[in-house]
Parts: sequence; structure tokens; C-alpha cells
Amino acid sequence: MAACIAAATVAAVAWSASSAPAEANPPAPATVAADAPGYAVEDFDYPGADRVLQEKGIVLKRGDGHIVLAQCGSENGLMDIWARYRNGDHICFRVTGDSGYLSLEIPAVYGITGAAGQSADVTMTVDDETTHYNVPAGSMTAVGENADPDGRDHTLVEISTHK
Repeated sequence: MAACIAAATVAAVAWSASSAPAEANPPAPATVAADAPGYAVEDFDYPGADRVLQEKGIVLKRGDGHIVLAQCGSENGLMDIWARYRNGDHICFRVTGDSGYLSLEIPAVYGITGAAGQSADVTMTVDDETTHYNVPAGSMTAVGENADPDGRDHTLVEISTHK
């Protein structure tokens, strides 16, 4: 009989604990998303642009990743940009894919050699004017001051390439 009373007491205590009212301020459940990394969103900003500005004095803004800064002479077929803004700087880009896009600012550009296998359309500005040039694949093209009757310094602001 004592065993029955003990069993009934344990059952009553267990029942009362399970039916007790909930806490007034239960802890907030942890969400999995708060601990997970955020989504990667492509903004098309040029990676390392601040470093390039400091080292080379050119502004690389946005692109699709198919026109990237390269070490001149490191391989054949690069696009060469010739400029007078820093003692005749020569800037090179590797062009990949069927098409590419890059917005940038390189002052005093006077010549561009198109990448092997890729034609380019470039946009340059001087004063409040915008000028477009077609640069054939693998050919040197006079642009900017070399193509301007007044010899004004032009800034290269956009490159679009295509096969």
C-alpha cells in the first residue's frame, strides 16, 4: 500500500509540473539565420580599386570581370593603354570572354592597342565632350590628344569589348 501511495505522489508531482503556467518572459528562441553568413551580392565594383588608385593613379570603378588589370609584358594579347599622365605610363588589361565592360578613369590617354581576338569600343571625355573610338583587335589606334585636332588631354572612362 505504501508503494501505491508513493507512486501516486510521484505521478501527481509530475502532472503538476507539466501543467504549471509558462514563465512570464520566456527566453527568445535563437534563430538560425542570425548566425548564418549573409548573402553574397555582386555589386560589380572593381576589387582592390583603392590600392590601384594609390599605386597607379587610375580609377577603376565597375566592370563585369572580363577586363582586368594585368602586368604589362606578362603575356601576349593584352590590351595596352598608353597615357601621358605619369611620365608615359603604360597600363595593360587582360580581356576574357566573348564580351567585357569596365568603367574607369585614366587621364591623358593618347593610344590604345586592342587585345588579341577582341575589338573594343572606348569612351573618352574632354571638357564637356564625349568621344567614342573603335579599337580593332590587336591594332594600335590613335585616341584622345592624338586624334583631337586641338591636341587636348582626354580621359578614358569606359571600355566595352566584343569578339
